[in-house]
Amino acid sequence: MHTLQIGKYTLGSRLIVGSGKYDSFETTKAATLASGSELITVAVRRLNITNPNEANLRDTFANTNVKFLPNSAGCTTAEEAITLFRLTREATGIDLIKLEVIGDTQKTLYPDVLETIKACEVLARDGFTIMAYTSDDPIMARRLEDAGAHAIMPLAAPIGSGLGVQNRYNIVFVREAVTVPIIVDAGIGCASDAALAMELGADGVLTNTAIAQAQNPMLMAEAMKNAVIAGRLSYLAGRIPKRPYATASSPIDGMIQF
Repeated sequence: MHTLQIGKYTLGSRLIVGSGKYDSFETTKAATLASGSELITVAVRRLNITNPNEANLRDTFANTNVKFLPNSAGCTTAEEAITLFRLTREATGIDLIKLEVIGDTQKTLYPDVLETIKACEVLARDGFTIMAYTSDDPIMARRLEDAGAHAIMPLAAPIGSGLGVQNRYNIVFVREAVTVPIIVDAGIGCASDAALAMELGADGVLTNTAIAQAQNPMLMAEAMKNAVIAGRLSYLAGRIPKRPYATASSPIDGMIQF
């Protein structure tokens, strides 16, 4: 019930976390372990994961069950992302990737979905397992699946904004449009945001800033873990329909009349 299947990979948690914005590698590790996540994103262009002569996040997570998810943060074209992931796989052997190509680098950090699709087609042919960051557009989500994406990652709100899910209907529409898992990514601000995303039918949630910049990252990480589990269970259980008026909890048949 709690496992998440992405391509050939099986994860024991439906929560994915990020590695940015922490004050140290030690805090990153402690919060990640508290979250129960088995997958942590790493911006290859911004964080050392290959040079043994510098502080290395891979060493920090040695002897844990946490896998690295390299992402193409900072790339603005398909060509940049393709080259980055080919070099990363050659250096690390990692073929599970988060593909993101940013169209607006100044304000919204919104993805350039057309460039993302171009990169996805090439990387899929190269044998990568691709998790594709995208807008909350169900048409683009379907095209990314057709291009070879193994998971679709629609944004909830702009990256790092903490605004939560801004368009509930679009998350549902994306869920209905594709057959691969959808992971709500970007804009999660607190545990209730994560629970809502799961209740809308998401297969998982990715969050970074909400944990890393919380006053107590370890406590927020634990809250996110429980929220994702609760949201998933709530979705599977099936909520009651909304009604405009009250409905008695107790039956009135057979009531004693006075």
